[in-house]
Amino acid sequence: MSTSRAFLAVAATVGLAPVLVAQGLRVRRTTPRLPGASGPLTGSVAGPDPVRLLVIGESTVDGVGAETHEEALTGQLASVLAGRLGRGISWRVAGRTGANARTVRAELLDEACREPADLVVVALGVNDTIEMRSPGRYRRDLLALVVAARRALGPVPVLLAGVPPLGAFPSLPQPLRLVLGLRGEALDAAAATLAALPGVTHCPVPREVVDPELFATDGFHPGPAGYRLWAGKLAEAVALV
Repeated sequence: MSTSRAFLAVAATVGLAPVLVAQGLRVRRTTPRLPGASGPLTGSVAGPDPVRLLVIGESTVDGVGAETHEEALTGQLASVLAGRLGRGISWRVAGRTGANARTVRAELLDEACREPADLVVVALGVNDTIEMRSPGRYRRDLLALVVAARRALGPVPVLLAGVPPLGAFPSLPQPLRLVLGLRGEALDAAAATLAALPGVTHCPVPREVVDPELFATDGFHPGPAGYRLWAGKLAEAVALV
């Protein structure tokens, strides 16, 4: 995301503010509220020399759009990783619907890091986008989260999942969809700069993940097929050290 592109996102937000507020309120009223995934927050995929996987983040980590965590992002990622690595996977979920990067760091991370992990996957950005966080603030909050996780767990590899492209979410009307898409791209570009840190990888969300047919009934979260495709892309980006 270039500086001019980020400026365009801010300008569009300011210029369209009355329309965006009205559309945002309407979306909140009319979008179905789906629950998080049910069932245990831990699980495993059988295999030798298990990798301890910790996935932390917002509603996609909470599994909204799927019945169970096995069908949601974490379980699907564990399954794909086991096949790619030829190892077992022991997975844990620390997700909260509505969380942003700062609240995950302040309210979920300490408990999540009480047990060791070999790989941490972070999936955030939608709520930071909706809450109009600036790219700089989002980057600072993500950096603080990564630093805190490594302080607790040691120098584990961290995979930052990209901010989902809100510009393709079926439930969002125009111009709200356009503006949130621009702002999400700006936040994702800021997050990608953290890949300069040793052991940190950033994996953009591919556009095929936001095919309308892969969304849950709320038009805002992936369904199981969307989670499966996203998990496959994340697994390709994993580089255990």
